[in-house]
Parts: sequence; C-alpha cells; structure tokens
Amino acid sequence: MIVVTGATGNIGTSLVGLLAASGTPVRAVSRGSRPAHLPANVEHVAADLGDLDSLAPAFRDADALFLLITGEQLITGPEPADLLKAAAAAGVRRVVFVSSQGAVTRPSSDGYARTIAFERALAESDLAWTVLRPSGFFSNTFAWIEPVRAQRMVAAPFGEIGLPAVDPADIAAVAAAALTEDGHSGRAYTLTGPAPITPRAQAAALAAAVGTPITFVDLTPEQAMANMVRFMPESVAEHTLAILGTPTAEELQVSGDIETVLGRPATPYEEWALRHRALFG
Repeated sequence: MIVVTGATGNIGTSLVGLLAASGTPVRAVSRGSRPAHLPANVEHVAADLGDLDSLAPAFRDADALFLLITGEQLITGPEPADLLKAAAAAGVRRVVFVSSQGAVTRPSSDGYARTIAFERALAESDLAWTVLRPSGFFSNTFAWIEPVRAQRMVAAPFGEIGLPAVDPADIAAVAAAALTEDGHSGRAYTLTGPAPITPRAQAAALAAAVGTPITFVDLTPEQAMANMVRFMPESVAEHTLAILGTPTAEELQVSGDIETVLGRPATPYEEWALRHRALFG
C-alpha cells in the first residue's frame, strides 16, 4: 500500500492516477472529504499532517509514503522526526519527499528551514528515502485563469526573467518511479523543465493554446508580494519572489534528472498550456 499525502493537489492528483492505473494499491490522504475525481479503486482517508493522531489510519499497513508539505506546514507542524517515526511504526519503509530546489540554492532562507529539517530527518532515519527538489511549477500560472478568462490579460513580475519551471505531472511521474522501482533510495533529484521560460513567454504560450491574444502587464515586486501573501506564508512569498527576480546561476540551470529517471525529456510549458487550455479559454 502506498500512501499519498496532498492527494488533491497538482502533484498528488497525477500521482494517484498513475499508481491506480498501474494497479498499485493506493491510499489518498487529504484534509477534506473524498474528492469526486478520485479513482474508484483508491481508498481515501481524511487526515492532517499537522495532527499526528489523525495520521494513524492513513499510515496503517502501508509500506511506502509520498510526503508533501504545503501552506502552513512549510513553516510549522510536528517535528519531522516524529512524523517519520509514526510512519515507520505503522510499517512504512520507503518515503518519497517533495522538497524544493531552493533548499539547496537558498539554505539560509527561513522559508526553507522546515523543508531542510525534513531532508535531515530522512537522512538520519532507517527509512529508504528519495528527495525530489523541483523548481517552480507550471501550475503556478493557474493564478492567471481568472484574468485571462475575464480580461485576456496576465499580470506578473519580472516578465523578462526566464526560469526552468517544471510540469507537476513530471514530478508525479518521477515520484511514481521512486515509490515503485528499485534504484532510487538515497537519491536527491533536481526536477526542472526542459528550458528556461519567461512569464511573458508563458503568457504567449497560453494565448497560442486558447487561440486569442493575451496582454502581458508587468507587476512591481511590491504588487506581486501583496498578491502572493494572500495564499502563502510571508516568508515563503519572500523567497519565492527572490527566486523569480534574482535567480542564482544554479536556479537558471536545466537539470536532466527527469530524463534520467523517466527515459524521456521533461515536458515543455507549451505542451502543459495545451493540456489545460480549457481552463483558460
């Protein structure tokens, strides 16, 4: 049994689908009731990573765990070692953890302290572990759905700075491999897209996908920060904005780890935009 936390998110939804389609027993974990889109052969458990007691039914009789922390869990919550011990006590022997590229490129940032603590706790445990360190997600541009639909407009900061953002479905595919195949224990994979792409170019790709012009508007960093703190902790917003505006040389590099694991290139943004064009149309 593989337990997938964050099962309703951009990575988790794809991962649950991949595992279920392969016939692998899957238990999807989310804080709410069973999602309507969950495959019929997937068990669902309502639990919260912030509440260790609630996780007991989720971990029961599982042998592998996909661990994803989001929102406030990026800042606060149970000690990472305690959460991993609870999983191990229930029978979990393999963990795939979604960290971040920034945990390596910006280790002194407060926003990455808890992510780094999870990486350290895994390394110090007796569990077989794999760490995934993705760059920014293509799905971050879901924030543009409303203005694109209503005004055919995208507003974002640093319109000319390109970063090798990644398709969450590619992250899910690498996670599925690490959860079900040998050879990934003790490995940390940096997951990026196939090439850097600017916000302005992403807007152009969406325009091509939906078949209508989209205007790009540059936001100031201050305007962008005001928008970001509405849906993420301030410290996370601060380091996210720093990466977008002043990326390090390492953050600009394209990684080949997706192709190494999957045997195919990473998905380009243009393909992602075509796949999701109905949401923006």
